[in-house]
Amino acid sequence: MNRHIRARGFNLGITAFACLTLGTVAAVAEPKALTVELNKLDTQGTGCRAYVVVQNDDDASYKTFKLDLVLFQSDGIIGRRFAMDLGPLKAKKRTVKLFDLDNIPCDNIGSFLINDVVECASETGPVENCLAGVTVKSLAKAQLQK
Repeated sequence: MNRHIRARGFNLGITAFACLTLGTVAAVAEPKALTVELNKLDTQGTGCRAYVVVQNDDDASYKTFKLDLVLFQSDGIIGRRFAMDLGPLKAKKRTVKLFDLDNIPCDNIGSFLINDVVECASETGPVENCLAGVTVKSLAKAQLQK
């Protein structure tokens, strides 16, 4: 009877170790601290230039970080859908990216929606569920949401 109790305790120990190990692997697979900020919009001829600030507080660098974005006009109607590649992103670094939106006046932009992360890869390979680790904010009149 004593041997049966020890075997059961040993199995519980292995189960607990496996859960802890799997939990650690899952935590590493998702970005921990990526902030995407729409900083400002600037008129450029008949279009608009978006200044996007990305703060990577993660220990990992990202080779690719491509967003599926939807632009909503100021009246709420979808104006355009496009991909924006913010990579590469160095670990523990703040980066500014500029994007020109041709033939879209800044005053017509109401908001941007990060619909999904199309591609996300660190130096060690693809990163799962990148969108979950992203925080968004906007200092511009137009809002940024996910």
